[in-house]
Amino acid sequence: QVQLVESGGGLVQAGGSLKLSCAASGSSMKISEMAWYRQAPGKQRELVARIPGGGDTNYADYVEGRFTISRDNAANTVYLQMSSLKPEDTADYYCNVVARRWGQRSIYWGQGTQVAVSS
Repeated sequence: QVQLVESGGGLVQAGGSLKLSCAASGSSMKISEMAWYRQAPGKQRELVARIPGGGDTNYADYVEGRFTISRDNAANTVYLQMSSLKPEDTADYYCNVVARRWGQRSIYWGQGTQVAVSS
């Protein structure tokens, strides 16, 4: 079984910064893509940033230039550095991992970590 453990959420004032972390663990696991999604109250879950195995990154337009996604392959960990936070960034943030175990490709989700930005 693959487990994703997220940390780093919290309450911050507008203009502030937070760094989220997500550590993946599991036997016989080979991770390809890692990503962060978010879901605000009453809204659908949306992609924030993605980092495939090759290291190229993709960002949603609304976080481009403010958020940075990175990964530590040795530690099976993905990070999201969030800067210049805005109240509209308030949401639950979810780690997403695509991994293969014994040849089977599966998608895994973290439990979510809450980010609240006050104005």
